[in-house]
Amino acid sequence: MSFFGRFSPRRAYQDLRLFLSHRQPYELGFLALAVGITGFFVYAFARDDYVPVPYKPDIVYVEQWSADRTDAEIVAQQKIDYFKKKKMLAEQKAAEEAKRAEFKKVDDALSRWGI
Repeated sequence: MSFFGRFSPRRAYQDLRLFLSHRQPYELGFLALAVGITGFFVYAFARDDYVPVPYKPDIVYVEQWSADRTDAEIVAQQKIDYFKKKKMLAEQKAAEEAKRAEFKKVDDALSRWGI
């Protein structure tokens, strides 16, 4: 506790009051403005500290197929894969359309402002 032996909160407060009492009013105004602006930026960065991951790569695993598969097995697997691929492409197209609509909304807003 030797830290508080050298540092007293009461003496620090008295020292701050003495320092601020010798300042001009405009200096105190600038001090308040500087503290306010700094506090705003600290608050803004602390509030907006979460950034979502923009891209999460999909891991594609290669399937091992036996060399003695029949043509019927190959065709059956292709039919299953076709529906999976069709569903995936539909989801991708829907996501692209949603993103395109967002950009169009922003573009229309900028066009209204003349930018």
